[in-house]
Order: sequence, then structure tokens, then C-alpha cells
Amino acid sequence: MSGATPDGTPSESPPAFHVLIPARLASSRLRNKPLADIGGKPMIVRVAERAHLSRAASCVVATDDAGVHAACREAGVAVVLTRADHPSGSDRLAEACELLGLPDDAIVVNVQGDEPLMEPALIEAVAAELQRRPDCVMSTAAHAIEHAAEFANPNVVKVVLDRRQTALYFSRAPIPWWRDGMSEAWSEGIVELSPQAMPLRHIGIYGYRVGFLKAFPRLEPAPLEQCESLEQLRVLWHGERIAVHVTEQAPGPGVDTQADLDRVRELFAARTRD
Repeated sequence: MSGATPDGTPSESPPAFHVLIPARLASSRLRNKPLADIGGKPMIVRVAERAHLSRAASCVVATDDAGVHAACREAGVAVVLTRADHPSGSDRLAEACELLGLPDDAIVVNVQGDEPLMEPALIEAVAAELQRRPDCVMSTAAHAIEHAAEFANPNVVKVVLDRRQTALYFSRAPIPWWRDGMSEAWSEGIVELSPQAMPLRHIGIYGYRVGFLKAFPRLEPAPLEQCESLEQLRVLWHGERIAVHVTEQAPGPGVDTQADLDRVRELFAARTRD
């Protein structure tokens, strides 16, 4: 089965996969975030609409909130109501897989509920990456970093890959550090791209094999995961592999704050006018 083309555009025969969108109403930085209005519809509905533009076999929102559940039902978006005590989105999706009866060998792509501008082609590319890598239990995406401020920002997660584009490590620290060229470039406010190892920004979209996703909540949390506050490090710490699709195009902005929401509303309105 063929996957994505080098530029991230899906091939003619994408792998069979499902999209799951976790949505939790509680947010420390933006109140009622999934229900925030974007162009006359709740954000969670806009995310589902973007996901539906991919060639997923199904697209389902997984939420613990009755209001989000009702908003999805009203908009005709498939939704399942999960428990409210899940510590992470991965745990919520594991329950959703059980509720939907998805087989262990199925592939699901986790599209975050605060990504209303997610590109459908990237969703397909992440699914295709996992399909072509039977040695991996997960897949994700990354793109090149070009600016020193982004490279230094601990809120920008970096990833380092092996020759097959398998993740070696994820970190909030600026990695890899080009010993012989980075210091001067750093002082000038740019990232001098090493010809040996280009810095990559991790994009928070994940593909899973359902069997692994169901098992993930039972894995012991990793010291590295707790140190960096990066859940994907639990996967590597337990000796599993994560395949990484490298895309040339950075994704549209997600929504964490009111400023992010204002920016996304402007971008959405501009797209609508075009």
C-alpha cells in the first residue's frame, strides 16, 4: 500500500485509518475552549470538519463533557462520551477505541481538539507513515526550525531522528546542538542549519496502532516523561519506536490562549473571504 509523497501530499491509496479528537472542556488558559466560536461554529466542530476532509474511514470526537457532546450531535459530528477522570488525552482515546470496538490492528490518528486549521494532507501522511513502518507503534510529524527564538523556546518541542526517520528523543531543550557552528549563529539570532543534523520542531499529531493505544495507559510513567513533561517519552523509555513524517510546511496555529483564538479567527475569516 502506498503512503504520502515526499512533500506530504497523500498518495492515491491512503491506508485505512480513523481520526479521534479528544476534547476536554476544562482549560487553565482559555475557558470553555472546545466551544469557542470560530466563524459561527464551535471550535471542536471546525476541527472535525478539517479532519473529515482527509480520507479517514471515520472521524469521532471523544469528550467527557455533556455540552461538547451536545454541540457535536447538533452539528452532525460523531461523538462518544468518555469518563471524566482520564489523566491524559491518550487515556481518553484508549477508552474511545473500546467504546467504538476498533480492532487492535487498526490505525487511529489523534487530532487535537484545539487545531481548527489542521491540514487534512498531514493527517493522511501521519497515518501512511505508521502504515509503512510495522516496526513502530506510533507515528507523528515534524518540520524544520529556522529561527533561534523558536529553537530556544521550551514550549517548542524538538525531536531528533535516526536515518529511517524514527524518533531518538524529544526534548524542550535546543537539540541537536551543532558544536562547531551554533555558538556564533546563536549570538546573531539565527539557527545555522548543520548539514549533518537539521533542528526539527515536533508537531503534536499522533498515529497509533489501536492495540498499543489500549495498552499505553497501563505502562509505567517514565522519569524522562515526568522531567520534560512529554508523554511520548514514555513510549521510547519502554523501548517502543515512533516513526516521524517530516513535512516542509508548518501547520496552522493551534489555540491555547485568547490571543491564539483571535489569530485563528482572523485566519479563518481570511480563508472564507478567499
